[in-house]
Amino acid sequence: MPASGSAKGAAMVTAVAYRLADQTRQIAQTLAEFRLSKAQLLEVKKRMRTEIENGLGKNTHDSATVKMLPTYVRSTPDGTENGDFLALDLGGTNFRVLLVKIRSGKRRTVEMHNKIYAIPIEVMQGTGEELFDHIVHCISDFLDYMGMKSARLPLGFTFSFPCHQKSLDAGILVNWTKGFKCTDCEGEDVVELLREGIKRKEEFDLDVVAVVNDTVGTMMTCAYEEPTCEVGLIAGTGSNACYMEEMRNIETVEGNEGRMCVNMEWGAFGDNGCLDDIRTQYDRAVDENSLNEGKQRYEKMCSGMYLGEIVRNILIDLTKRGFLFRGKISETLKTRGIFETKFLSQIESDRLALLQVRAILQQLGLDSTCDDSIIVKEVCSTVSRRAAQICGAGMAGVVDKIRENRGLDHLDVTVGVDGTLYKLHPHFSRIFHQTVKELAPKCNVNFLLSEDGSGKGAALITAVGCRQRAQEAQQAAQQA
Repeated sequence: MPASGSAKGAAMVTAVAYRLADQTRQIAQTLAEFRLSKAQLLEVKKRMRTEIENGLGKNTHDSATVKMLPTYVRSTPDGTENGDFLALDLGGTNFRVLLVKIRSGKRRTVEMHNKIYAIPIEVMQGTGEELFDHIVHCISDFLDYMGMKSARLPLGFTFSFPCHQKSLDAGILVNWTKGFKCTDCEGEDVVELLREGIKRKEEFDLDVVAVVNDTVGTMMTCAYEEPTCEVGLIAGTGSNACYMEEMRNIETVEGNEGRMCVNMEWGAFGDNGCLDDIRTQYDRAVDENSLNEGKQRYEKMCSGMYLGEIVRNILIDLTKRGFLFRGKISETLKTRGIFETKFLSQIESDRLALLQVRAILQQLGLDSTCDDSIIVKEVCSTVSRRAAQICGAGMAGVVDKIRENRGLDHLDVTVGVDGTLYKLHPHFSRIFHQTVKELAPKCNVNFLLSEDGSGKGAALITAVGCRQRAQEAQQAAQQA
């Protein structure tokens, strides 16, 4: 009876179509939480502004989540910087020592020599004295290598851990991060610890002028090329920003004249619950399984270290619900950290055909169909799009604040940027730029990639610090 056979076939096709439509609807519902409207993004911008004010205020600073730490960097380079400077860069398992030769005049040049030294795990987790002895040993080796043991060079120390600065050359370590656990350092001035290490060695002398955060180094490096650069952004493994704030607004520091660069430490935005309405169950799962639960919530939504984890949590949920990988959760997918952000960048690349997406998933031990690959690609692009947008909303808050500080109808400003997510992800920078433009229409914002902010930036901050020191000495002499 062919008629009833074809009717049965049609009914089956309809049933499958319904099931697929329902599945598509449910997946879309899950991802809809990540798709933020312009109104929601403007709300993120507004809340960032509130948190900035709290961090700057004398009475609210202690309880503020966005700390707005003063850096004592009072001006960007003006082109007169000149001389030879040493720079140290400590922010992870490798430690760099650099000699930076800055020449002013018509043909401004910056020449750099550097050497990279490993920091053994036993030194990272030993005593503070052992760490600083190791650092000084590396400096000694470098000065020998450059034949500069006898020169007393000014030095800038890029120290990429949270510090409370009391002056340009004093930084109290708040807490170690990134696998460091050296004893007797937290609560201590890292510049003093370095000076004591140099004294113990008794081989050379250095003039430690500045302790520098890598975000500030990024801003200074770009400001050397482009004088309108007054903001720094790191969009990589972590996320942070800094900018030139009016002294009159920084209530935690004496003085009302001029400007000072403020290290926002904006990764902690939302730690007081102010972003809870846009955090999803997947964000909460990533936070609960992290080393610092409840902390750096904004960073966990928009930085490279966490985006892959958010994706992995969504994929597990969709698989449990039978929408992916035939409902089977592989051992690979259960492994935390397996879905690295570099896979997001690869999967989202416009040049990649679905076959290649399947190949990447296969490398991860995920046996996927063509449909699976389409869904995975959609999940990746949704998560990274939200990251770029909320990062853009935060930046829109910063540039608008600078514009209002100066009473301008229109602001032209440059942001110096560093970080692997910004540099390597195929769409992040474009969506980020677009968001800033939409949410801060009265600001014309240019973005400049930083070339070696943590090395060159430290030397430039040291050079500017030396210039300021000379000016202050001159003023004091005139008054005397």
